[in-house]
Order: sequence, then C-alpha cells, then structure tokens
Amino acid sequence: MRRALLAAYLVAFSMPAAAGPDPSRDVLWAALKTCVLAKRVANRTFPCLSVDLGDKDRPGSAVLRAPGEPTHIVVMPTDTVAGLEAPVLRGSSGIAYWRAALAARPFVSDAPAGKLPTEAIGLAVNSAQGRSQDQLHIHLDCLKPSVLKAVRAHARQVRRTWSRFPVPLAGDRYFALRVPEAEAEFFNPFAALHTLPGGRPDLHQTSFAALATPPGDPEPGFLVLAYRVPGASAEDVMDHSCAVASGRSGA
Repeated sequence: MRRALLAAYLVAFSMPAAAGPDPSRDVLWAALKTCVLAKRVANRTFPCLSVDLGDKDRPGSAVLRAPGEPTHIVVMPTDTVAGLEAPVLRGSSGIAYWRAALAARPFVSDAPAGKLPTEAIGLAVNSAQGRSQDQLHIHLDCLKPSVLKAVRAHARQVRRTWSRFPVPLAGDRYFALRVPEAEAEFFNPFAALHTLPGGRPDLHQTSFAALATPPGDPEPGFLVLAYRVPGASAEDVMDHSCAVASGRSGA
C-alpha cells in the first residue's frame, strides 16, 4: 500500500495495533477489526464499504476504500492472513478471496462519472517486501493506460500455461497465464503461483496482478500476471488517479 494510504489510516484509526516488530504494519488489520465489530454488533460496515462474515464453508471478507482515492479499494480476509505466501491460500480460501475480489470490481467501475469497462480494472497483491501491511489485501483499481495498450496488443499470445509476457509492463517483466471464463470461478491464483517457472518459487518475493481479457479476445476470461524479485509490487500496473476514466493518456 502506498505511503499516503498508510498515513491516512494511521490518522483515521487510533485503535492499538497488534503487538509485533513494526506496529504500523498492522494498521489495516485494526481498521478491519472495526468493520467486523460494526457488522456483528449493529449490522453496519463502516469504515468498510462491505463486510461478509462468511460461514462454516466460506471465509469472510471485507472491502475498504483508500482515503482520497475514489477508485482504489482493497479486499481483505476477515481472518488473519499475512500475505500471498500464506499456506492456507493454496486451498479453498484462496478461491474464495479471488471470487470476493472479482465481485468487488463494481466499487471501482462505478466510482467515477460513467461506468468504466471491465477490462480497465485490475487487481493486484504485492510481495512481502513490496507491501506495507501484514494482512492480506487485494488492491483493485484502474489500470495504467500503457498497460491496457500493451495487453490489447499482446493478449492473444498468452496461453494456459505460464510464459513470458512479450513486453514489459510498468517497467517489469511478467509471466502471464490465461484463465478461460468457464474456469474462472474455481481458479486459485495463489495456488497457481507455485507453478511459476524458475525452480522452487519464493512467494515472499512474488507479486501478481489479474485483469479481464480485452474485447474481441478469442477466449474470454482473465489474464494473470506474476513476477518474482525482492520488493515485487504488481500494484505498479495500476493508476490510482484513474486516467482512463477521463480519457487522459497517463503512463
């Protein structure tokens, strides 16, 4: 999460963070606990946009908007999950959080004047060193126009197994994987990261993003983008000023 976002939450939420080496990395968790308590006690979601407490078969999740960034939201588990490297995400929980993120896209598309096309919205999870918070949070926001342009030009080259995306995206070289629409409901991106090329993956240094295939794609669905370096941040494919909403070219 960006420094400005972290600072905003530090001001907005004075609840003591959980004990740990760096309490500032638990600010998002403190906000989440406020949302869950409000939902349980008063059936309200503030400061979150929505809260799903889950049930015995499905973990809960919450949606929170980044202060001052109308199109930038995060989707979080209501259970403690540090990040994408957590082993629990390889199972059904990973699928559930993927579904929750996809279901939250209207919070982005409906935020600016006029609806954004689905293809202009991406989701991303940063690596352990690329994030500021130690509660799993899936970023959703507009994609950079340059990323959209590259995806429209090269999406048809992406297959159902990991391969290098033909060109850099936001300055980084990604592997890409196609997920057909018919398979998306039961897809688990967190489990898929374990099959990235390059030997045994270090998920602490791995980050991924996902977006819908562009219009006219012969096999509609999703493209998953991942790379592995210290401090990896797939959030870089996003534009929190949402230039695509106003037709600006952006970067």
